Amino acid sequence: MKVVSFLPAATKMIYDMGLQDHLYGVTFECPKEAHALPKIVRCILEGKNYTSIEIDRIFSASKAQGKSLYWVDDELLESISPDIVFTQDICEVCNIDTVCTETAVMKLSKQPKLVPLSPNNLQDVFECAITIAKALGKEEVALNYLAGLQKKTDDILDKLRANRAPLKRVMLMEWIDPIYNCGHWIPFQIAVAGGVDMLSNPAGDSIVNQWEKILKYNPQVLVVAPCGFDVSRSMEEMEILIQKPGWNDLEAVKNNQVYVADFDMFTQPSVGTLVEGIEALSCMFHPDIFKADERIGRKFLNYSEYKSQKVLANK
Repeated sequence: MKVVSFLPAATKMIYDMGLQDHLYGVTFECPKEAHALPKIVRCILEGKNYTSIEIDRIFSASKAQGKSLYWVDDELLESISPDIVFTQDICEVCNIDTVCTETAVMKLSKQPKLVPLSPNNLQDVFECAITIAKALGKEEVALNYLAGLQKKTDDILDKLRANRAPLKRVMLMEWIDPIYNCGHWIPFQIAVAGGVDMLSNPAGDSIVNQWEKILKYNPQVLVVAPCGFDVSRSMEEMEILIQKPGWNDLEAVKNNQVYVADFDMFTQPSVGTLVEGIEALSCMFHPDIFKADERIGRKFLNYSEYKSQKVLANK
């Protein structure tokens, strides 16, 4: 059975479940495990180093004109002749959507089965793993995969209860300029990790938040994880935030609880990466209870500690 994934999260779960022998094509954004596979989906932003505000403007203009940021290599897709194509309908910015996929697939001489994966909350993401495995006739593989990840989240919850850990008032930013709150499954990740984000939009799209609203909310913990950005890329734009009026008055800033994190733990909805995100968040919210291992520790940093170390290194 030949499979093409138009969704990085689906690709990641296919590899995590050991089903990659079925995979014949991916997108340019798919995780490093799939780099050797043909890239079926491309993007007009690929290889460009636009700023947050430039990316937002390009997407807004594209959407207003009814155009997509993505395109499909039709000849390559035809040569693969897939049996199944995994796609999504959550975000037109992050990945190619089902409508664009259907347009490309209509041109094929052999029509594959389209399997859309469009989770809204954390439980939906878990169920997406089952959908993927079931489409490949390997449902039991997904059940075993999920059982191990469920144990990790259960252990975190048990430890929070055992330590009577208070809920932390949190904000997670999905974009820097303009500032977007977090939505869909991320508020559920935050809850499992021992926090609450009252500026978020659970099971819905992220939206622009005004800075004045964030100042009034005054988060105890601020997590900056722009979609598509790793830590180093996000650090290039942190000046945009720290120059805002009232930045130093935020409780998160005063208490050295501003963190910059890799996007794939939050806006790439594969079960494994989201559970990594929960593990990382628990360390950010409750550093007295949870300590990041080397694997998780590489995926986020404490911004205040980083700045202090940089100042000392330059003296």
